[in-house]
Amino acid sequence: LQTVRALLNNNSTVTVLRSGLHAIFNEKSLDVTKDLFQEKFRNPKKRQKNIQLKCLKNFISSLTSSTDIRDLLNCLSSDLQSFVIKPSKSKEAFKEQASDFMLKWNLLLSNVGKILTINRTDSFG
Repeated sequence: LQTVRALLNNNSTVTVLRSGLHAIFNEKSLDVTKDLFQEKFRNPKKRQKNIQLKCLKNFISSLTSSTDIRDLLNCLSSDLQSFVIKPSKSKEAFKEQASDFMLKWNLLLSNVGKILTINRTDSFG
């Protein structure tokens, strides 16, 4: 946590990270990951909303030149409240929605990390 806090307080590090993350979206590097999130529900007319990408974009938007880690955690907490907790109509629905979110969130972050490592080592550092 102290390492992350130190990195987030370094303007040039945060600027490079934001640049790398924006490039991933601009280059459409996550298209393969996006396709995985477009699985159909039982109702073929209804597709799952890509809440993981929305959360990641909100997270990137909340990165300023120097960011307090509490602000980033509050951003993620707010998104989880809006996209996972509030829409759940029952305890079972919440468990299903939360586990689905976590699985896909981990997949997304793994892919982002891989892309940054391979294509944008300056952003990953």
